[in-house]
Amino acid sequence: MFKSQHPLIINLILQLFILQFSPPVSAIRKDVSLQHKHYCRTTVQGRFFLTDDNGYVCDAFSVDPLSRCCPGKGDKFSCHGCNLVSQCCNSYEFCVSCCLNPDMTRKELALKVKIAKPVTAGKFDFRCSTFSEDFSFDLSLTGNYGSVFDFCAGRCRHNSGSVVHENAYLSEFHHCFSLSSNFSGSSSTQLEARLAGINIIIGRQGESCDSVCKSNGQSCVPNKLALLNQCEVIQKYMTCKGACLSSIGADQPAEVVDDAPRYLNPGACLYTKTESMLSCDGSHSHTRRLCPCA
Repeated sequence: MFKSQHPLIINLILQLFILQFSPPVSAIRKDVSLQHKHYCRTTVQGRFFLTDDNGYVCDAFSVDPLSRCCPGKGDKFSCHGCNLVSQCCNSYEFCVSCCLNPDMTRKELALKVKIAKPVTAGKFDFRCSTFSEDFSFDLSLTGNYGSVFDFCAGRCRHNSGSVVHENAYLSEFHHCFSLSSNFSGSSSTQLEARLAGINIIIGRQGESCDSVCKSNGQSCVPNKLALLNQCEVIQKYMTCKGACLSSIGADQPAEVVDDAPRYLNPGACLYTKTESMLSCDGSHSHTRRLCPCA
């Protein structure tokens, strides 16, 4: 009987020996719960929508209760309902989202903007989830914007420059984030003012501006075509992969579709030096028009 148990006793002694002299094993995982967690700042002006500092727009019910961030679905830096020339929008939340796009707002310039006047800043509300509280800041105080989000949330609010007689808006695009010409180096201030209230729409291939505007419940504004008939304006709305070229045709300003014959310069944007040819009813089977509608 002792012989039959001998191997078991030796095995038990070996296991005790291993446990006695084996190095200790840590049961604690390194870096657990030490990863950086981003808590979003959000706008709180709207009743139904808000914009987080990632550039997403969502309804209040879909916000993550811990991070206060939008789900990250849909377009980031959405410019829905915005006039990209004037950089004015008909919605506060989409104004902030569009403004947060680095291609729209240069950080080094935005942080130089003074917030001393309520006309350009106003009162700014945001939620800071780190403390699970809402804060309200009066940006009429002296200083500069502390971040691009501060700049966008402040600039997109209503200001006295967007109303007439303090009770009527100049146009439905009264949420604006554009930098002044002193900061942007642009001389397009007059152009932006002349396009205020104009909805600029890219048409489908072969479609006239009359048809484009009508399908959106509006009418083409012929005297605004000349304002769009400039490369710097066309390139704000279209990719212009084949550069911007001078052309002759009633369908300009426009962009040549990618599958057009090679001799038509596929992907190129077109403008005309003969502005008398500009027409709302002009069209071409291989171009998509840039249309001013109202």
